[in-house]
Amino acid sequence: MTVWNAEVERLLANASHRAARYLQGVDERPVGPRPAALQGLSRFDEKLPEEPGDPTETIALLDDVGSPATVASAGSRYYGFVIGGAFPVAVAASWISSAWDQNTALPVMSPTADRLSAVVRRWLVEVLGLPSGTEAAFVTGATEANASCLAVARDRLLSERAWDVQADGLFGAPEIPVVVGELAHSTLVKSLGLVGLGRNRVTRIPVDDAGRMRADLLPDIDGPAILCVQAGEVNTGAFDPFSEVVAWARERGGWVHVDGAFGLWALASPRLSAQLCAGLVQADSWATDAHKWLNVTYDSGIAFVRNGGDLRRTFASVAGYLPPQGGYEAMHHTPQSSQRARQIEIWAVLRTLGRSGVAELVDRCCRHASAIADGMRQAGLAVVNNVVLNQVLVRARSDELTSRWIAAIQDDGTCWCGPTNWDGRGAMRISVSGWSTSDEDVKRSVEAMIRCAQSVGAI
Repeated sequence: MTVWNAEVERLLANASHRAARYLQGVDERPVGPRPAALQGLSRFDEKLPEEPGDPTETIALLDDVGSPATVASAGSRYYGFVIGGAFPVAVAASWISSAWDQNTALPVMSPTADRLSAVVRRWLVEVLGLPSGTEAAFVTGATEANASCLAVARDRLLSERAWDVQADGLFGAPEIPVVVGELAHSTLVKSLGLVGLGRNRVTRIPVDDAGRMRADLLPDIDGPAILCVQAGEVNTGAFDPFSEVVAWARERGGWVHVDGAFGLWALASPRLSAQLCAGLVQADSWATDAHKWLNVTYDSGIAFVRNGGDLRRTFASVAGYLPPQGGYEAMHHTPQSSQRARQIEIWAVLRTLGRSGVAELVDRCCRHASAIADGMRQAGLAVVNNVVLNQVLVRARSDELTSRWIAAIQDDGTCWCGPTNWDGRGAMRISVSGWSTSDEDVKRSVEAMIRCAQSVGAI
């Protein structure tokens, strides 16, 4: 046993050293992997070994071949897909949590995870200023958070019409109208399909030139409906007019759900909350990602529901071997039973940053986004959106030049930005979401973007 323990210690120390070395050099390498690194991935294409092997060699192969072929999204100049690298304290907490290997389905399975869950759920409601009594559930990401909230909304509205979805399903159930904005995110639409409300049977409301739902065009629906709104349109960062849409839903006894994968964190900033979030906390449920703006590791989503009892109605499991509990049991408040302790990393980041640190993180990213937009304008490139959050849309003179410009930036490797479509045309989307992005990173990135634009004739 002593020899085995020593081997395990050496294995974990080796992995820790390799991970630390990777993070130490992540900002010195090209953000996108080079062709040679991608070609090297062929070394993974082995036959399944017949006999046990040396775990140290396995870790070495993983690092030596895998690390060079990763995208440096853990670094400070990655601006794609609203992805920001994990805080070091989140990584460290993740390592300890992985070593604990706790299943957080029930309190009896992990008292530590249960207590941290209670603390973090309270902290999250406080830092976002959500209504007292709001309950949180930790899930895989915004897609599952949206699906969880929509399932709860479905069950709540149908229970008020004497229909038990969990017992009787949806066949023959009273119809629930669903209203979304014309630019509802694909994960929200996917979630509607997952919970049986349908991707195509929704009423889509036109949006303004920033992607905000036109509240004045909401339909005169008779009876309760589920209204889905956005905090942070994925291209422009715009926020729907929450006060108006909530008033519309309340008149009809409906449910308002907010898809706030990254934008919900604006509530943590007093400045942004005052500018963008009027009426946001009046909703009935909210979905967000901790692995976006809170910068913990993947996968980490959060579903918030104003009435915690609604979560249990939808997700409670019944089995003879399950011990009775008087408090919060994760498996009875989320779609999954067995689940990792996502709350541990969230706890580590919130405790380290504090309320002011979370606000500063959000404000800093938004400030960087505005600085990048200013640099693009000064270079003669077209910034398409009003930069209200952390999203910047930029175009060259034509879609062809925009595509060539994006390819040049990705090939250059100083930073990484991706393509999108907006208002029928191509654009480059810049999402500033990382905790480590500095003023110097912004300066280097803007210089590289302009240099690449010049190289392809975009300016």
